[in-house]
Amino acid sequence: MKELVEVIAKALVENPDEVVVTEKEEGRHITVELHVAASDMGKVIGKQGRIAKAIRSVVKAASSKGNKRVDVEIV
Repeated sequence: MKELVEVIAKALVENPDEVVVTEKEEGRHITVELHVAASDMGKVIGKQGRIAKAIRSVVKAASSKGNKRVDVEIV
């Protein structure tokens, strides 16, 4: 899931070198943290959080095969 979030985020931002994705796994629960430059935060979140919701939906669909719960946090 880390690679998926990283590819999506790098396509959205102006500073792809500053995109950092970390993954924490606790049993069947995975937390993916997305760190971007402050100037790119609006691009990743989108108007009314629409892009953030879309990223979470894609990750949720991709994780359904693995039988694990994945949460995406934008930090």
